[in-house]
Parts: sequence; structure tokens; C-alpha cells
Amino acid sequence: MKLVKKLLMGLCVAALMAGMVGSVTIMAAPSGSVTVTSDGNKAPTFTTEGAQEWTLIVHNGSNVPLSNAVIAPRLGDTNDEWPFKTEYQNYAQRIEEIPAGESVPVTFVFEQREDVATSRHTLQFDVYTEDSAEPAASQKFYVNTTAKPADNPGDQLIDLDQITGGNLSLGDISGDMMSADAGGFSNGDVSGGGGSADSGSVPRVIVTGFNTDPAEVRAGSNFNLIIHLKNTSKTTKVSNMLFDLSAPTEGSDAQTVAPAFLPVSGSSSIYMEGIKANGTADISIQLNAKADLLQKPYSVDLSMKYEGANGTPVDASSSLSIPVKQDARFEFSDFEISPVSISVGDEANVMCNLYNMGRIKLYNVKATFEGACIEKEEVFIGNVESGATASIDAMLEGAQATGGPANVKMTLSYEDESGKISVAEKELQLEVMEAMESDMMMPADMEMMEEPQGFPVIPAAIAAAAVIVIIIIVVVMKKRKRRKRLNEEEELLDELDRPSEDER
Repeated sequence: MKLVKKLLMGLCVAALMAGMVGSVTIMAAPSGSVTVTSDGNKAPTFTTEGAQEWTLIVHNGSNVPLSNAVIAPRLGDTNDEWPFKTEYQNYAQRIEEIPAGESVPVTFVFEQREDVATSRHTLQFDVYTEDSAEPAASQKFYVNTTAKPADNPGDQLIDLDQITGGNLSLGDISGDMMSADAGGFSNGDVSGGGGSADSGSVPRVIVTGFNTDPAEVRAGSNFNLIIHLKNTSKTTKVSNMLFDLSAPTEGSDAQTVAPAFLPVSGSSSIYMEGIKANGTADISIQLNAKADLLQKPYSVDLSMKYEGANGTPVDASSSLSIPVKQDARFEFSDFEISPVSISVGDEANVMCNLYNMGRIKLYNVKATFEGACIEKEEVFIGNVESGATASIDAMLEGAQATGGPANVKMTLSYEDESGKISVAEKELQLEVMEAMESDMMMPADMEMMEEPQGFPVIPAAIAAAAVIVIIIIVVVMKKRKRRKRLNEEEELLDELDRPSEDER
């Protein structure tokens, strides 16, 4: 049955889009890049006094513009699912264009039915960015309705939990983005006063909503919590009111265990003189969110003690769910560049590490290298878990010569859980030289080495000639020595052969 309903819903929206945009092609966005939030992060409260406006913000978290997107609420099959008068077959609205990274407000006009009781409803809106039965984004929101005033005066108790059974939890909301973007509240039972809430003898004070200043509560920062109250009794004033806030304890060990929210003033109690019959009032307190909180909603219990008619004491309780955001925190290691100097057309390898030191996961991490001396280079890293390390490895090609080391900027972009894109920058230096001719780059001795490999005829001939000359010189010298020795021997023999003077 759910599958059939989904297909029928998809066909209706596709038909609507075809009628609204004709033959225009709708540009598709990456999954998870389109988000929807309520303006001011508030849950609207409707009455039977006339039509009211409700503005939703559609954010395009992708890097491409979206054209002819359609946002439509799910009307439901019964009156309990849709608390407004149904005057049209559908309430889809077309958005002509959402630029990349920007948001567009869309305003709906609804009129509450007179038979709707004071309660809280969960309504779902779908955003379609292409001709498909599957939405690009689906978001649920709280809506408060106010019952039509009774014809006869008297005590009229408004039980916000009559339908919810007193149990309001973020489990009623499908998906993680709702719990991160919008908080909730619930009202508990009332006791004391000598009667019961159902009998009408006990005036009841309920929480009708709350908001924070700033709107996003960040871990480790202070914020003001403003709670909106209403005395549902039409005739009985409540007085001498004492409120006390209690937050859950958080921490991994005994040294860090502490309440998630601590009052800045040191006291978690708030006093108010009273609220008139059928009146409203606000209470506020400044709190500090614990620095090591995870990014998720945290429950806060609100206990109420006040006096009804004739000073009878009454105890009541409510609970709030406050979403906490964590700032991304990461660091880069030093760049490793090899080589640090290249020629135009050559490449240098650039590496560094990304350390995710925060408590949130980084989604769709991408590094972009840009500079006048290089060609633009993009490196997709993916998702980086909290406490994890990711490696950034890029090959940068020289595009233009520089007169020395030049700056190259690395831009790191990432998304959080709601699809919001953030960037961080880091610079490095790289020298790019003019490309040199191959003949100029080759040394003289390299030219000699690169001559054709063959038998060295000329050097061999020279060596042979040198050897021959040496042999000839040796031979001549030997002949001269021999001739000299022979001459000396002949002279000696001649002297021996001569007659001596005595013999004459």
C-alpha cells in the first residue's frame, strides 16, 4: 500500500511539473544537496481565525544551479493527517531557479479546519528536482494547531498530548536532518490541586514552543533559551510559579561527566509571579552548552510548580529537545613537494595530510589547487570521519614561468550533515621555469656520449701510429748503441794490433 501511495504521489507531482514547466528540462542535483528548513526554525501555530502564511527555505547545497524545482506537501489520506482546509487538489509550488549554494523562500497559505483540536502535527514536504517519482529531499516539520474557542465560557483544558499520548520523541521524525535542524517539546501530566486535569478543576500550564538566541546552539558557547508558556484555563489565574531546568549528564569518564547544559548564572531555577487566565508568558535563561557535546538533539526537562485557585499547589512537567551543532575542526600537515622547481609542461607531486580533529564527520571533501603558474587541479577525497586522517595527493602541471617561487592556493571544501558547504585555504610555493630546448639542456660530454656507437677507427689508428713510432725509436736507439759498441771494439782491436815502440 505504501509503495502504491508513493507511486501515485510521484505521478501526481510529475504531472504537475509537466503542466507547470512544459518541455523544460529540470536540472538534477546530487543526492543530499537539497535541504528544506522552516523560516526562523520555528514551528508555526495556526488558529481558526483565518488563513495564515508559512514560509519554508529551500537550500541548494550543490555546485550547480537548479531550475524549475517543485516543493509540495503530502496531504495525507485522512483529516487527522492534514489539519487544514483542502481547497486545492495539490499545493505544489514551482521555483524557477535556485543558484548554486543559495536559498530561496517559498510561502504557503493554509487555513486550519474548525474541527481540529489543539495539538501538534507532523507534516512532510517533498522537493523534486527532476521528472522522477523519488524526491530529491523530504523533510518533516512540527505544526501547532489551536482548537476553536468553546461557545460557553468556563474552564477549558487544552491537552496537547491528547493525541500523542504524552510521548513526543524525535523517533516520530524520519531522517537525521530534522533532529539536527529543529527541536521539539512535549508536555507531561499535571498533579496536585485536589483534582485532575481531565476534570477541569486543575489549571494547566503548557509549553507552546521555544526558541534560542542564537538560533543555532554550538557546543562550547552560551545561548539564551526562551520558553513560551500558556495557561489553558479560561477562568483561573496561576501564580507563584517556580520553574526548574534539568539537562542530561554527558561525558565519557568521571572527570568529564557534567550536564549537557549549565546555567551561566549558576542557578537553574526561574521564578514568575503568575499567568492570567487564558494568558501567555515567556521565561528565559542563559545556558552554556558543554564543549564536547556530539552534534545531536539533547533533552531538557522542565518542572513547574505553581498555585491555582485558592492557593492550591500544582505540579507539572514538560520536556524540550534542543539540537546542538559542532564546529568542524581540522588541521593540515606541511606540504611535501617533489620537485620544488619544474619547467612549463612538467609536473610536481604535492602531498599533505588532513587531520579531522573535530567531533563531526566531513562529507564530500574536495581539494582544489589554483595559481597563475599551474593548471587548475581538483582532487576528490570523500568523507572523513571524526578523528580520522585523509591524504591529499595531487600532480600539478606547470603552465606559466615565474621569476622565482610563486604562490599556489589549495582550497578545501566540505559539507556538514545538513549539506551546508564550507571552505578552508592553505598556500604553498612552487617555482616554474621556461621550457628549455633539448640541445641546450644536453651537456657537451653528453653529446660525445650520444654519438653513434661503433668501432673508434680514428683513435685506434692514432694509437697504432704512436706505438709504431715508439717501436721505431726503440729500434733506432738499439741500432745506434750497437753501432757505437762495435766501433769501440774495432778501435780496441786496432790498438792491440799496432806494434809497440820497443818492437820498432
